[in-house]
Amino acid sequence: MVILSDISIQDIKTIAREKREPDWLIRLREKALSSYESLPLEVSSLYTKYSDANRLKPEYIHLPDRIIRSEPYGDLADRLDDLEHGTNILQIGSSTNRILIPDKIAKQGVIVADIKDAIVQQQDLIREILDSNQLDYAEDKFLALEAAAFQSGIFIYIPKNVILEEPIRIVKSLADDRISSISRNIVFADVSSKATIVQEIYAPPNATKKDIQQAYFELVECHVHPNAHLEMVTLQAMSGDTINFSNRKAFIDRDAKMSWYLGMFGAQLSRYKIDSIMKGPGSSGEDVEIIFGIGNQSFDVTSNLIHYGHNSRGRVLVKSVMKDTSKSLFKGMIRIEKNAKAAESYLAGHAILLDKGAKSDAIPGLEIQTNEVRATHSASVAQLDESQIFYLMSRGLSREGAKREIVSGFLEPLSRKMGPTIRAWINYLIENKWSGKALMLKTDEAMEQILEIEKSRYRETQDIFEKHYKYR
Repeated sequence: MVILSDISIQDIKTIAREKREPDWLIRLREKALSSYESLPLEVSSLYTKYSDANRLKPEYIHLPDRIIRSEPYGDLADRLDDLEHGTNILQIGSSTNRILIPDKIAKQGVIVADIKDAIVQQQDLIREILDSNQLDYAEDKFLALEAAAFQSGIFIYIPKNVILEEPIRIVKSLADDRISSISRNIVFADVSSKATIVQEIYAPPNATKKDIQQAYFELVECHVHPNAHLEMVTLQAMSGDTINFSNRKAFIDRDAKMSWYLGMFGAQLSRYKIDSIMKGPGSSGEDVEIIFGIGNQSFDVTSNLIHYGHNSRGRVLVKSVMKDTSKSLFKGMIRIEKNAKAAESYLAGHAILLDKGAKSDAIPGLEIQTNEVRATHSASVAQLDESQIFYLMSRGLSREGAKREIVSGFLEPLSRKMGPTIRAWINYLIENKWSGKALMLKTDEAMEQILEIEKSRYRETQDIFEKHYKYR
């Protein structure tokens, strides 16, 4: 077993030898570890005073020294009964327990593989992908850690002109042995392809104890080639006092589109950093997030829109609902480079506080290197309006019921962007969290009712981002 605070080059070499990795990848691991050791928790001093990254205790984080297969625990085993069809992957801890690919999908040339196997079997392709968009390990301490010490992950390849009608489902859970996990996931969408990936992240209940923290670190890289469209939906529903750090990067080529949809509900501390890098002309990046915190949860979200290609388009909208003494921090930057003429970008973070002890901060920014662009940002943090609560209570609702209706209205314009099924999943998790139930998707009567309602509702056709420009 390896303690995160003591991780060394020798530990990294042991991981690489076990996986039979090529020398070029071992060198990348060593370079990344060097950056991890030298960087502070927050690279930018602007964010240090707002961040809760110090809730992470490296001396309490135990990492596996070898891959051990873990079996599904109670609630997770029930969830797997709903996933017997379609393309899906199950990972528990650092092991990949199963990969199901229908013959129809496999015959189209789609690859869904454990990262360890892909590095051996698809070495040339993976090296070409990583060389084409090299990561800057110095930009974030935990990006460097994830690149250096990953022991698990998924490689997904969508071939040219392949359009997948059904999503690829990834179910990732920490094991019930209190051991942490580090993953590196690589998704490659070739020219004119289209796919949706749905990721569910869980942790077993009571996953931590004194002097032990259980954490899930992940690095997600999406490489979207010309005219391709990739959607990545993530539902983070980790339980207990777990920690979740995630670095996500999308490299978007000419006329391609990347859509991130996130619902964040679990873990004591969640720290997500998402970069949509629009490399080609006409490229488009979109990030839509819903966050719901209770107790003393902390959510730290960064979403950056980086424009290199002309006529590129970027959109970020994050909405947070904070209850009890929970807190959220939204950081974002629009960066438009010199050659990104006619770029259009919008960045927004809004929060509603349900209790006096809740807290939220928003720090949006602009960095524009050229003219003839359109870029705006907005941010707001507000307490509940007592007059609205009084009005709803006068119509027969309890105070708690009134709060729920206000929250529903606050999230409604955003959730419409996600489609009926994703809306149903998010509403199901919000309802479970509000009621103190387990944070786990399940095809039960409550889910069926929510799904039926969402499918019957009118889907808004006007772009919520366009409203900002129309009425500002």
